[in-house]
Amino acid sequence: MPAITPIRNHATPGKAMLASVTGYAMDGFDLLILGFMLPAISIELGLSSSAAGSLVTWTLIGAVLGGVIFGHLSDRFGRIRVLTITILMFSLFTGLCALAQGYWDLLAYRTLAGIGLGGEFGIGMALIAEAWPAEKRNRASAYVGMGWQLGVLAAAFLTPLLLTHIGWRGMFLVGLLPAMASFLIRRTLGEPEEFVRQQNSGQQLSFTQRVKLLFKDRATSKASIGIFILCSVQNFGYYGLMIWMPTYLAKNFGFSLTKSGLWTAVTVLGMTLGIWLFGVLADRFARWKIFIVYQIGAVVMVVVYAQLSDPMLMLFAGALMGLFVNGMIGGYGALISDTYPVQARATAQNILFNLGRGVGGLGPLVIGALVTQVSFTAAISLLAAIYLLDIYATLFLLPKKQSNGDTLGAIG
Repeated sequence: MPAITPIRNHATPGKAMLASVTGYAMDGFDLLILGFMLPAISIELGLSSSAAGSLVTWTLIGAVLGGVIFGHLSDRFGRIRVLTITILMFSLFTGLCALAQGYWDLLAYRTLAGIGLGGEFGIGMALIAEAWPAEKRNRASAYVGMGWQLGVLAAAFLTPLLLTHIGWRGMFLVGLLPAMASFLIRRTLGEPEEFVRQQNSGQQLSFTQRVKLLFKDRATSKASIGIFILCSVQNFGYYGLMIWMPTYLAKNFGFSLTKSGLWTAVTVLGMTLGIWLFGVLADRFARWKIFIVYQIGAVVMVVVYAQLSDPMLMLFAGALMGLFVNGMIGGYGALISDTYPVQARATAQNILFNLGRGVGGLGPLVIGALVTQVSFTAAISLLAAIYLLDIYATLFLLPKKQSNGDTLGAIG
């Protein structure tokens, strides 16, 4: 790829937001339709619960690999360029999923599609950090996080309508539509000015040098470990709940696919409200304190939810649980952007978030195993305990007095 040169069509805040939101919406749409399709895929291909869960797990493992690879490439060659490449890779292998003949080739396609997805979160968040003013960074990052929920909502409404008519293979082809839209949007964008200025300074780092910035000193190392813990807990809880909850509701309460879709939609609305509220509050108050409030809320609501048996009550409690459990993602992009410099920003975003997503990928496997050995209720109750680890990391590892726009890992 050629070196970055000055360009007139810089990524404005509005265009950067549109590119980032559509990319992350595509990410959410893809993973949730997979959750809805698991029963149909399992029947046709004869998969066990563990094998079905592994399709999600390996998608997320692919995202870890893609995050590491594309994060570095984005810091080296440009946010928009590399985002476009990730979209093309995702599109190719998502399309091939529709042609899968068995478990192993579908697993391979899902893993490779996951590699394409891996760059979306981190590069989009780095793009937002460089295109938006620092004092609005939490809010802007929260808007990107809400993009995922838009994709999930679209999946929750469209899958029940389309799955019975076009089957799971057709749904994978539908999954190409947001990817095509995202690709078209990005063709008109240039790189953010802050990134172009840094590139034109002549200072280029190797992958190893970028990773070392995540552990430059004691404060930065603690922050990196703390952020990794937060991302791991976030993803473990989210995927554990969202992938298996439709099956839980169907088996325990007789929910139809349409009713499970309604539950998912209401829960996702709660998550969306939680993300937006986090961004607003974090721009006004200390971000770490908002994290603590949400983490305590997650512990309480997961425990409460596991004890419920009334379907209507579960519908509304699911929205409140979603507000706390997933609302925290509204702060991760800004937290990471404020902690690391431009030279390693996308690398840090993608390594830390996607390593956490890799750990979170164990959520469907662990929940699936607990469901088989114990019960769905026990599996959901386990999730409450992991948010206590989140609270510890926030109190003792994350920076507390950091102002927006400053970085712990800046190069001296």
